[in-house]
Amino acid sequence: MANPSDSPRDPEQVGSLPDLYDAIAPHALQALWSVSLLYPEPRTDVRPWIWKWNVVRPWLLRAGELIDTTQAERRALLYANPGMPDRYATTQTLVSACQLVLPGEVARSHRHSAAALRFIMEGEGGYTVVNGEKASMQVGDFITTPNWTWHDHGNEGSAPMFWLDGLDIPLVRSLDAVFFEPYTSRRQEVVEGVGSSTHKFGMGVAPTYLKHQDPSTPLINYRYAQVRDVLGELAKSPLGDPSDDVIVEYVNPVTGGHVLPTIAAYAQLLRPGFDGQPHRHTTSAVYLVVEGEGYSIINGQRFDWSKNDVIAMPMWAWHSHHNPSGSEAVLLSYTDVPVFESLGLLRREATTAGELGWNQSVPAQESRAPARESALV
Repeated sequence: MANPSDSPRDPEQVGSLPDLYDAIAPHALQALWSVSLLYPEPRTDVRPWIWKWNVVRPWLLRAGELIDTTQAERRALLYANPGMPDRYATTQTLVSACQLVLPGEVARSHRHSAAALRFIMEGEGGYTVVNGEKASMQVGDFITTPNWTWHDHGNEGSAPMFWLDGLDIPLVRSLDAVFFEPYTSRRQEVVEGVGSSTHKFGMGVAPTYLKHQDPSTPLINYRYAQVRDVLGELAKSPLGDPSDDVIVEYVNPVTGGHVLPTIAAYAQLLRPGFDGQPHRHTTSAVYLVVEGEGYSIINGQRFDWSKNDVIAMPMWAWHSHHNPSGSEAVLLSYTDVPVFESLGLLRREATTAGELGWNQSVPAQESRAPARESALV
């Protein structure tokens, strides 16, 4: 930036708007009327995208042969949205990555100001320790890591462990509020038994002498087997959401609200033959396919999905989910709903495929990023 002394000292010496713009720039001033900050509806660089498991898995296994958990703070492949190649994000507020921990390995303990969660994708014998409580991992489990909690991971099994990491790092970075601290050793001491938080707060009762003051859920692990049973029972009823079919939210048992102050998480079951009503909302989301196969149409593009595929859903994008198969499909997802609710920016709309001019024969979206962008993945 030029030195303010280089510009006209007297505004009367400026004879045109272009000259005015040049003259005020060194003073860190800008003409508000010359820029567009308000739009009729949201704009985003986030692109709808799908990462296929049969592509991601072999690359991550190869990474496991080239780098171990003593060299990498977290050995994970980032699901980098091609619309934001320089932001290391999956949506404008959320980031996803697939993490690999091999048998006998430990991902060292640390903590950070970003909140995190895990959806377990594959393997047995994995575990996490969050603030001294150990939680075992089973496929489909939803594990929470509230911000600024110590956490490390390990694999006591005989096969690789894979899971989806979800964090609000893009949001926290946009607020310049990133803090990070490594633990004094690779592992923290386990001081609570497996399932301790569930026994205290997740059984429909709670000790009167223990008060959970944190806004995040006290539960570390929400077991998929239990959630799947709930979905199955609800699916016996003809009721369901016209856009999401049978859907439940993971909730904080103390408040009844979202699991984390910045992230909400859901599980949904699409019954055979389900064709969802198109809808959109100001929130963004990341989906993981846990069971079955089907497709989603996002802004007119079709994305065919199957087990362990990951989908990025931009904000304010028209989308619908479909299960044309004869078997049930289950999707897990996490979103930035709590942020938009707290700011008074949450909006939802629904329409019909006919009004959008959609049909189910739209071509499937190619899941390969342009060459110059794919290096980030």
